[in-house]
Amino acid sequence: MSSVTASSSPPVGEGTPRDHGLGPRAAVVLVFGSSAAVLVVEIVALRLLAPYLGLTLETSTMVIGIALTAIAVGSWLGGRIADMVSPRRLIGPSLGISGAVVALTPAVLRTTAEWAPALLMLIASLTILVPGALLSAVTPIVTKLRLTSLAETGTVVGRLSGVGTLGAIVGTVLTGFVLVSRLPVSGILVGLGTLLVAGSALAEWRTRGWSGTPALTLVVVAGGLATTGAPGGCDAETKYHCARVVADPDRDGGRTLVLDGVRHSYVDLEDPTFLEFTYVRAIAAVVDATFPQGEPLTAHHLGGGGLTLPRYLAATRPGTRSLVSEIDSGVVRIDREQLGLRSAAGIDVRVEDGRLGLRRVDTGSRDLVVGDAFGGVSVPWHLTTLEAMTDVRRVLDEDGLYVANLIDHGELAFARAEAATLSESFEHVALVGRPADIGLDPTATSAGGNLVLLASDRPVDPGATQKALDARGTGWKVATGDDLTSWIGDARPLTDDYAPVDQLLQPSAPRSSR
Repeated sequence: MSSVTASSSPPVGEGTPRDHGLGPRAAVVLVFGSSAAVLVVEIVALRLLAPYLGLTLETSTMVIGIALTAIAVGSWLGGRIADMVSPRRLIGPSLGISGAVVALTPAVLRTTAEWAPALLMLIASLTILVPGALLSAVTPIVTKLRLTSLAETGTVVGRLSGVGTLGAIVGTVLTGFVLVSRLPVSGILVGLGTLLVAGSALAEWRTRGWSGTPALTLVVVAGGLATTGAPGGCDAETKYHCARVVADPDRDGGRTLVLDGVRHSYVDLEDPTFLEFTYVRAIAAVVDATFPQGEPLTAHHLGGGGLTLPRYLAATRPGTRSLVSEIDSGVVRIDREQLGLRSAAGIDVRVEDGRLGLRRVDTGSRDLVVGDAFGGVSVPWHLTTLEAMTDVRRVLDEDGLYVANLIDHGELAFARAEAATLSESFEHVALVGRPADIGLDPTATSAGGNLVLLASDRPVDPGATQKALDARGTGWKVATGDDLTSWIGDARPLTDDYAPVDQLLQPSAPRSSR
């Protein structure tokens, strides 16, 4: 009769050499750190790609999908390979190679985006997939090392799975709330790469196995140096943008605010009435045609940038009070430190989301609302919907005016949908743009670009608006009534429940200007 009791379960991996000596604390540190690193890479990759692909739903979906693929592939292969070779020999290479790739990522992605944009998606996928898979392999490798009997399988697997999930949470929160707001994304990745290679060196020292640390250290150093000389450099990396201020060689006071490679705003520090961009001149013309010359206004601006229009209103309509909702505190800091914003200018800038800012504005308290938060590669969709327009209409007085700058190309599907949305929200709507873009010159091909929509519950005077546009030399025309209805076509209004702006918007290939 057998004397084996129920508690004498056979050891895992019986018949094969077993690795000993990886303590529970070391296991927790490895799983926690590698899982956190995967999420740091994922979030920072979104920041690196935003200037080239837009911070859109599609870009986010792609990056998340690649990261999840990396986690799945790494977990599966890591566990399988750990059953075939000594798991201890795998930890160092997994950490070290992933660290080298992570450190090279900023320079590689920015160089590819500038010099070989057709390869950007492939290179971006590899810079997420390779380190993500290697780091995700650490958990099954460590699990293999910690399992010594079947009796503790559930405890070990459950504990390490929980630790890995906690690491992912900490990596997400730390990156989103702390690292990105305090460090440039390139610094985050080079720093993370350094930590991973250091972890690889420690694992190598303990196992006295793999000896690739010196070479990987050189790769990390090269990555850091290459980042400083890579294209797409910034004067400042804000929470949302790679920002630069460029002096105009032809105007002493001229400054251009460049966000994510796009000329976002032009400011003349000495003459705020000078308006460089055509769409800004068009908005100024619309405002001047709607309200008596020199009359002070109470305005709310959704999106700030370089604050060109608030400065113009303060200069041409003394006593004007402009409240600006700008979500990026870094851009506001640039306005104050490099673009000459003064608190006495009648401009109150609040760091806040535009739609949330609207909710805090009193009903009927604004003569003018300006929407200029829409970029050429991405759009804050929640500012485009019927529900958002309900808030805009609420804060306007009975003769108030809403003016929105849009950027679209191709079939202008997003611009048409937004025009349909405004037509549902306001009694009177007009469209201002190049004749070919707004359907007034059927012989010309639409090039796309900036368009300006204006909406009010009082009639819009197309004659006065056209005269003001001509006086500013914009070359733009006004479409109203049947012309506008025909241009909108069957475009569907946007709502909080249905706003596929990332799919409707078609960005232009060049990103040099607005």
